[in-house]
Amino acid sequence: MSNFPIGASITVADLEGDIAPLLQRLRISEPVSWIPALQAWLVTRHDLAIAVMRDATTYTVDHPAFSTARIIGPSMLSLDGEEHLLHRTPFERPFRPRNVRARFDGTVARQVKDLVDGFAADGRAELRRDYAGPVAVQTMIGLLGLTDLPATTLLDTYDTIVDAVTRASMGEPIPSTGKASFAALSEILQPSLKEQPTASLLAAAAAMAQGLSDEQIISNAAVLLFGGIETTEGMIANALYFLLTTPKVLADLRADPMAIPTAIPAIIEESLRMEPAASVVDRYATQDVALGNVLIKTGDLVRVSLVGANRDPAIFDEPDRFDPTRSNLRSHVAFAQGPHICLGLHLARLEACSALAELLTRLPNLRLESTERALQLAKPQGLIFRKPRALQVRWDL
Repeated sequence: MSNFPIGASITVADLEGDIAPLLQRLRISEPVSWIPALQAWLVTRHDLAIAVMRDATTYTVDHPAFSTARIIGPSMLSLDGEEHLLHRTPFERPFRPRNVRARFDGTVARQVKDLVDGFAADGRAELRRDYAGPVAVQTMIGLLGLTDLPATTLLDTYDTIVDAVTRASMGEPIPSTGKASFAALSEILQPSLKEQPTASLLAAAAAMAQGLSDEQIISNAAVLLFGGIETTEGMIANALYFLLTTPKVLADLRADPMAIPTAIPAIIEESLRMEPAASVVDRYATQDVALGNVLIKTGDLVRVSLVGANRDPAIFDEPDRFDPTRSNLRSHVAFAQGPHICLGLHLARLEACSALAELLTRLPNLRLESTERALQLAKPQGLIFRKPRALQVRWDL
């Protein structure tokens, strides 16, 4: 692997902070690079990333080392071909745009209003865990039919599972708490599977899941939690970060408040391009294959950098500039591509748009805290999931 000097020099810490300059160096010189720190190939070019994600025959998720499956068992996230369709298809109809709008539009609008009501008179807040996170968690509680469950209970259980998956993806031993938390989640979800299809999205999916056991339906519900909590929280928080650190975009919105509802979707898409909340997707080579100028061996882990692909200058002019007026906003791959494209992308977009609109219309002169510490905490970071550690903000009363 001596042909990849940049890759050989990379540490895990390098991939957790401001990674855009590093990904640019890789994209130019080593667009498919062996990273010893990850024991994986890292793909950073847009065309090559799409090639990997769309070819589920050559690059599969169905591998014994796939981190999520080691915690929650087989699911739509870790299966390909007919098995993948068997697990995914029951969940597709409830997540179609019309069904998402009908089931969640009013619910999410009420949730964000109630959350802002809770701190609007304070003049300051931390918007990641006190706003973005609760928006995502409360939506998932409704989706799973758990309306009597305290949000903190679901979040604590979920956080432990995420920690176990993250450790597994880094090659670390799986903590026993991960599987114990998944067992607890299974017990929590069991009653929802028996409800009428109109009771929740999970109940609707369970009613259509012919050929799947309760255990398999619950494994797929756990997959929904990853997108519904971790990445949706990150998606909202990252969009707020870019909006609040791009003065011209913010000034234009304040100059024309009536434009907020139509401007926010583009802001969300550009934020997804700049910092997708899930920064990588993993595949395993099913055969020896040439990718770019590199020969990948059977069984090798191929890690696609969604951040790297989204900042490819061959696709996006001035890729490190936040510009919601781009003509090709939806050329990003933040929701992945191919058969494993994110199932909940329409719901995530709805939540993010509603969350940003409520803040901008309710909190005058919303701004980040100006201390050096607050600005550092606000920068998105993380190896697998990228988001601010905290978003400390103020507004005028």
